[in-house]
Amino acid sequence: MGSRTLTGPQLFLLGGSFLITLGSFAVLPYMSVLLHDRFGLGLGVVGVVLAVASLVQFSGGLVGAALAARIGLRATMLVALAVRTAGFAAFVPGLTRPVVAVAALFLVSCGAALYLPANKAYLVAGCGPERRPGLLAASGSAFNAGIALGPPAAAPFVLTSPAGLFTGVAVLFALVGAGHVLLPSVADEGGGVKERAVEGRAGEEDGVSAGVAAGSRPPPFAFTVLAVYVFMFFQHYLALYAVPRTSTAFYGAVLMGYAILLVVAQPLLARRLAALPYATALRLGFGAMAAGTAVLALGGRAGIAVGAVLLCLGEIVLFLKNDLEALARSAAPSAMVFGRQRLAAGLGAFAAAVVGGQLYGVAERVAAVPVFWLVVSAQAVVLPALLVVWAGGSARRRAGDGPVAAHRPR
Repeated sequence: MGSRTLTGPQLFLLGGSFLITLGSFAVLPYMSVLLHDRFGLGLGVVGVVLAVASLVQFSGGLVGAALAARIGLRATMLVALAVRTAGFAAFVPGLTRPVVAVAALFLVSCGAALYLPANKAYLVAGCGPERRPGLLAASGSAFNAGIALGPPAAAPFVLTSPAGLFTGVAVLFALVGAGHVLLPSVADEGGGVKERAVEGRAGEEDGVSAGVAAGSRPPPFAFTVLAVYVFMFFQHYLALYAVPRTSTAFYGAVLMGYAILLVVAQPLLARRLAALPYATALRLGFGAMAAGTAVLALGGRAGIAVGAVLLCLGEIVLFLKNDLEALARSAAPSAMVFGRQRLAAGLGAFAAAVVGGQLYGVAERVAAVPVFWLVVSAQAVVLPALLVVWAGGSARRRAGDGPVAAHRPR
């Protein structure tokens, strides 16, 4: 998607998305070190703080969507950026007061929860289904570029001059927020109103059989939970697995290569992914994740590198296609759709953290860590299939109750 197809506000939002994640990831990846080493919190407390902050950041997307419905998309983004600016600024006095530092982290998490649904909804506002894939892919690339560059950019300053780093990030957010003031107001229409209207007419014509077909399709929310659940095993535990088997430098190179592939490939593949039937995209995406985690079990530099590439392709397919499908199926405002998708991602990440820690611990105790990745691979195959079977069975049961319900006395 070339710049000629983008409006000024869309270009600004994409640039702002890069700067926002650049600033955020100049700080957030180092929070465990700062909370423990600089602020003196115990590791157990640090784990609880980070877990709760992550849950707030994901599940709060619904609050952000509700706020957008009440005050509008631009106003919601302004509120979110003001909250995040205050959070990063509060880290400066938090350097000597741990309670203030924890409060600052929660402010930053709340701001992120409010911002993302409104940002995505504004980006696709007024755009038809043919433009959404390119816009959402470009948005994902902008966010991921910031994620990739933020940590190395901040590395020299995190421990030596954190006050200057926090101040700089707060100023960056304030400037980006000031730019949002100039954005025109837009209406947040339903993501798939027209598509839903067409499906509704088809359902009325086809009767119960159409209801079975529609009801047998699990919602994108459920597949998003599963996709993030599988992916977060890789996100959480690759470092523990790769660094002892290779080196810290190789692990860093893998992460950088992963980010570059994601930034470049997602926009290039967006239109093709949008044209794929949803079932085909699910098979490709979960298949790539299953293959990638299975290859990780081989260990060594080649196995880890190839496994990471396959998992990146799985992420590109599933994360983008689930968002597009959720928009197409829902008549709700786009911000609400993205808020629900954000909640789904949070549930998947939370489940992976809980289950993955137990599985990896068992694998370490029995000296069979590669088996951990084979178990993850099996889940990537079995869980989506079980979800489809369950949804189909539920739809058939509901359809079977239809005629009976129709003949009940009133």
